[in-house]
Amino acid sequence: MEAFSDGVIAIIITIMVLEFKIPHGDTFEALEPLLHTFGSYVLSFIYVGIYWNNHHHMLQAASKVSGGVLWANLHLLFWLSLIPFATGWMGERQFSQAPVVVYGCVLLMCGAAYSILARQLIRHHGNESTLAKAIGRDSKGMISLFGYVAALGLSFVHPWISYSIYILVAIIWLVPDRRIERAMNQSR
Repeated sequence: MEAFSDGVIAIIITIMVLEFKIPHGDTFEALEPLLHTFGSYVLSFIYVGIYWNNHHHMLQAASKVSGGVLWANLHLLFWLSLIPFATGWMGERQFSQAPVVVYGCVLLMCGAAYSILARQLIRHHGNESTLAKAIGRDSKGMISLFGYVAALGLSFVHPWISYSIYILVAIIWLVPDRRIERAMNQSR
């Protein structure tokens, strides 16, 4: 499951970078039309990297999978696979309202799918498992989901507010989540 997920995530990143179009000139000014696309790519690359990193850590704490876990993982990969589409549209349309809303919906569904996968793994391993102790109430995950919902609502006020919230949520996750590592070290 981990190798398959790693492969899908690598393909997602590859698809995102292929969205870049070659500039129609040979000056630095020719890069200017690509700035929005590059900005959305950077944020999405960070998000995909965060999911990959946390997915990897979560699976390190898991010793077995079930059919439900496999389907929950596929559900997460489905939503992650939509990031290149939402990224490309948002960058190409310079962060206008509809693309920012779609991007936020994709992020919200990725967050929800990740939470479902975590709950499936905990259900399969038990409430006393290392993973269950590490994740706990998952306040970081709940804050993220709340942030995405708030950003979706605020996108109707101004899309840049939403984009800023997406950046803030990513920053929250850029600080490495040591819960799983700590729990695994304590269980040894």
